[in-house]
Amino acid sequence: MVQLPIVNDLGFFEIRLESIGGLGANLAGKMLAEAGVVGAGLNGVSFSSYGSEKKGSAVKAHIRFCDLNTPIRDTSPVERPHVVGVFHEALAKTVNVTSGIHEQSTVLVNSAKTPEELKELLKMKAGTIAVIDATSIALKEKNRVNMAMLGALFRLCPFLDTATMKDVIEKSLGKKYPQAVESAITTFDRGYNEVKFMQFELAAGDSMPEYVRSDIGVLGFDTQSIGGSIINPGSTFLKNLSISRSGMIPAYENEACIHCAQCDTVCPDQCFVWEERIDRKGRSQMFLTGIDYQYCKGCLKCVDACPTSALSSQREKEGYADTHTVHHQFDLITQV
Repeated sequence: MVQLPIVNDLGFFEIRLESIGGLGANLAGKMLAEAGVVGAGLNGVSFSSYGSEKKGSAVKAHIRFCDLNTPIRDTSPVERPHVVGVFHEALAKTVNVTSGIHEQSTVLVNSAKTPEELKELLKMKAGTIAVIDATSIALKEKNRVNMAMLGALFRLCPFLDTATMKDVIEKSLGKKYPQAVESAITTFDRGYNEVKFMQFELAAGDSMPEYVRSDIGVLGFDTQSIGGSIINPGSTFLKNLSISRSGMIPAYENEACIHCAQCDTVCPDQCFVWEERIDRKGRSQMFLTGIDYQYCKGCLKCVDACPTSALSSQREKEGYADTHTVHHQFDLITQV
């Protein structure tokens, strides 16, 4: 039996995975726990928590390891993790992905940024930041982000055996998706070998943020608005689906567009912005002016439907959506 590097007061080494639906964090948590139990001879448990089960919605996976003499009777969410795996960098916009971390915690992020840039983005005071561009690896190897993230997590958890993990991958995918086993193992190996990490010390006289339980709501009897009204419903113009994008984005080329509206027909979130103008024959017609990327979750249905080269899929780069978006005009809505 292996020795865990650090445990909490209950004897647990805890991992929390922060993700969105569609990136495979739930499966990754199960496979991680299985590798710890089968390969390392540990007690382990894995479970997930999420809202609506759909692509793009927030997902958390919780994993606990302990020695065989320690019973696992705690199935509450992991609030004070030793390792956090952030499967989607943009989650930091709306979710406190580093909630409850210690000074000794490690935060693994799927990103192309440097550890120094991520330290500012995540507002981390201390700890170890590990970086792996899992999305690029997955696209290159034609596999999923979770395999690259698992490889990086194994690098950060040296008590886990990579050979056992490869057996778990083959067992999990072999029957249903045998064609994906080889690329999954290659993606796992690249995640293990290409992860980079940097440790940041706590500044003298500074302290880590005070721990706040996640199950305590922001709105209560003292903080709720008058009348209990919901001030930011997710179904209005205020919604932002940018955190749902998992690496790819539709790019619009106006010169190639024939304004056939096939893209608008298949778009589930009304991302396309239209303007009524007079065509060359003097008739009133709707012309596509662009995409409001605030509402785009990167499903790429529009790219499949487009009969010309006006829409194409490309890897989303930092700032592209902000500089190329064309905003909807809601004349009857007061911006607040």
